[in-house]
Amino acid sequence: MAAITAAMVKALREKSGMPMMKCQKALVATNGDLEAAFDLLRKEGGATAEKKAGRATGEGLVVIAIADDKLSAAMVEVRCETDFCARNEVFGEMVAKVAQMALKCPAGNVVATDEIKAAVQGTLQKIGENMSFARGVKIAAPRIGSYPHHNKKVGVLLGVEGEVTDDVLADVCMHIAFADPVGISVDDIPADIVAREKELAKQQAIESGKPADIAEKMVTGKMRKFLEERALIEQLIAREDKYGKKKVKEVLGGAKVLAFARFAVGA
Repeated sequence: MAAITAAMVKALREKSGMPMMKCQKALVATNGDLEAAFDLLRKEGGATAEKKAGRATGEGLVVIAIADDKLSAAMVEVRCETDFCARNEVFGEMVAKVAQMALKCPAGNVVATDEIKAAVQGTLQKIGENMSFARGVKIAAPRIGSYPHHNKKVGVLLGVEGEVTDDVLADVCMHIAFADPVGISVDDIPADIVAREKELAKQQAIESGKPADIAEKMVTGKMRKFLEERALIEQLIAREDKYGKKKVKEVLGGAKVLAFARFAVGA
């Protein structure tokens, strides 16, 4: 029997949102397997896949830089130890410079260059607090949308081709910040996530005691809803007050999403 530590219980509680005692019992039942314990809590109806998963554990800033021709943009996350540091003007200026450095990199995920590392290290020496380049991304497309949240803790980049207004681009970016999609379409949802969710849905259907044909329909319905809730273009736009109950793909019209990225500090 694996030893169940307070740290394990705390990690499961933060991920599931469930009370401490239930988390401890789930860990005991699964011999300390965190993922199995999380699935057990979900199966019992007490936790959802979204609750507090990946909660931010550090401080820092997310900053966006857009090219002069507006055909590309870069977004970076630089972390630090405290919010006091994140609000420091010197730290903020450094992160803005790092975003400009990322803009010079090829499209795709941005790996810290020597220039980026030197900028971070120089600020570390000035402020005296540990900090690091966490991640970066550059998107190139005929149309670029962006959303930097006012607190600089969340940022979104969106690359689109086709006719679309600036307002729609801005609204879809804000939607991404709020809805946190996993992929552009249902085909983009990682296979391991789909397989795990399908297995869980099957277990719940079997344990419900329904006939096999009804259970299969339950699984099909749950999986359809699961995929649509995580695929950007299938999600209902957050700005229902402006667009009504329309999916993102309907709001975009004939425009096609080529790429998007969402960063949240520490997540």
